[in-house]
Amino acid sequence: MSPKPDFAAEAEALKDWMFGTALPFWADIGVDRAAGGFFERLSPDGVVMDDPRRARLVSRQIYVFATAARLGWDGPARELVRHGLAALERDHLKAEGLVIPSVAPGGAPVRRDFDLYDHAFVLFGLAAAAGIGEGGGRLAARAAALRDAMRAGYAHPEAGFEEGAPPTAPLKANPHMHLLEAFLAWEDLAPGQGWEERADKIAQLCLDRFIDPATGAVHEYYDRQWRRIPEGPEAIVEPGHQFEWAWLLLRWGARRGRPDAIAAALRLINLAEAQGVDAFLGLALNELDPALAVRDNRARLWPQTERVKAHALLRSEAASQAERIMADHCAAVAVAGLRRFLVHPVAGSWWEHIGPDGQPLREPARASSLYHIMGALEAVAD
Repeated sequence: MSPKPDFAAEAEALKDWMFGTALPFWADIGVDRAAGGFFERLSPDGVVMDDPRRARLVSRQIYVFATAARLGWDGPARELVRHGLAALERDHLKAEGLVIPSVAPGGAPVRRDFDLYDHAFVLFGLAAAAGIGEGGGRLAARAAALRDAMRAGYAHPEAGFEEGAPPTAPLKANPHMHLLEAFLAWEDLAPGQGWEERADKIAQLCLDRFIDPATGAVHEYYDRQWRRIPEGPEAIVEPGHQFEWAWLLLRWGARRGRPDAIAAALRLINLAEAQGVDAFLGLALNELDPALAVRDNRARLWPQTERVKAHALLRSEAASQAERIMADHCAAVAVAGLRRFLVHPVAGSWWEHIGPDGQPLREPARASSLYHIMGALEAVAD
């Protein structure tokens, strides 16, 4: 029988991999110093794949290197944050305040349509840079202008945001989750500037509409009236997002004194552990159906990181020794599961999926996954 994982040892191993291997690797091979920005993917052999550059990836890498600076990495973190800001402002931010979702290497637009997900991450990336003192008040003003332009052009008449103009369906929970993440980051940096109100509206939308009262699960897709899509390929419950929404609702609920949000978050975590973690693999799976039966039995990297974040937060806020011991164990198991994806023949890269047989699937590594891994490290470090 293998020994139970130890939280402190697992956390230290994750930090060692990030600081000693991953960050130096991506600061070298992942940065396009000729055309600007960051490369999107690496082949399984570690070769750069020259895909179009997405605003969300630039913003995520800004977060990665800003967080590395905050956590004490001794590499060129601030230089890379500035490199990312330059690409974001040159290639992705329109003069009227909105975001160009993707560009070709060199900056020619590939997509110009509104993408709520990219907007959420640009707000988040700007907050990460501002949080380490980059950009001063300029980034706060740019973020507020972007927020206000989004509200003016794409606010849903009931709550949240549209996916396009003219309005389209389905509406999506996932971009709203990342908006809540960004709004909470900005309310810490610019209190009293309207971010609290925006965070409250997203959190309440989740509690009112995203969570199925029958099961307690967050669904992914909704019709124009924010009703869950009950069947078909868009009737999806993702275990990773149960953990991620829980992490956000725990934080928001503690700030606002909302025990209902905390109770909903705890139910999400328990549901994800009971229904969305494969006992053989010990990993969070990709998808469930509305009845919470497994629909995709592969395990992707990012749900493991959200499992880490949820349990690490429970560990830090445990009200009793028994709760602390349980959360400590769960967090250790989650970090150990995540670290299985980091055992890759290219040091500093990772596997995106582990199959139901426990073996990794040979496919490119997405640079955007580094944001998820850094988020897990930040959670265990904090």
